Amino acid sequence: MNDTVDKLVIFLAKRDGIDKLVKTFQYVSKLVNWQVETTHPDLANRFKQWEVSSGLSRKAFRTGRFLTGFNGLRRNPGATPTFKFLAVLANAGEMVYFFFDHFLWLSRIGTLDAKLAKRMSFISAFGESFGYIFFIVSDLIIMKQGVEAERKLIALQEEEEENSKDAKEKIRKIRGDRVMRLMAVAANVADLIIAAAEIEPNPFCNHPLSLGISGLVSAWAGWYRNWPS
Repeated sequence: MNDTVDKLVIFLAKRDGIDKLVKTFQYVSKLVNWQVETTHPDLANRFKQWEVSSGLSRKAFRTGRFLTGFNGLRRNPGATPTFKFLAVLANAGEMVYFFFDHFLWLSRIGTLDAKLAKRMSFISAFGESFGYIFFIVSDLIIMKQGVEAERKLIALQEEEEENSKDAKEKIRKIRGDRVMRLMAVAANVADLIIAAAEIEPNPFCNHPLSLGISGLVSAWAGWYRNWPS
């Protein structure tokens, strides 16, 4: 119990930890609002206000977040040219997303002209979608390489018993990395659906159930990835 509390404290001390918690509030309130909209209008309105305030607070809390894209580009200096290229595209899209998200927030709270909100939302969502596509591609390629490396290690284990301990440790690391990348892919696909709802509104992406579930998948996948080990 104490260990869980300690991990929760560490998790909530991170900017991403707070963001995932508030994102959970945002999309749970969206789902509740949709569910009770016709039967309990007053209650639905309260949850709608909670959803809007959660979304705006997340935008305020992400101030300056676009600068983390530069750090993302420096993370793997030894990466192959292909992965460097994918990293540049992915982080560039994410930086556009977070940068224009500042103006979207300011227009929605009335600091800037409210008419700018729609344009800023489109640019921000387009950059988000662009970046997520390349993050997903990168993770899928790395996962494929991991599967191939794991198969070779399993074959090595069967052939050379003296290398089995080392091979087991490498396999464990590959599988652990695969789980984290699966969580990243799930979160990015979910966020891509949410962004698509802004870029090109459609019945599927814009449905409250689709948005609510996508938001929770993204939040909880991020929660899993950021939870202290």
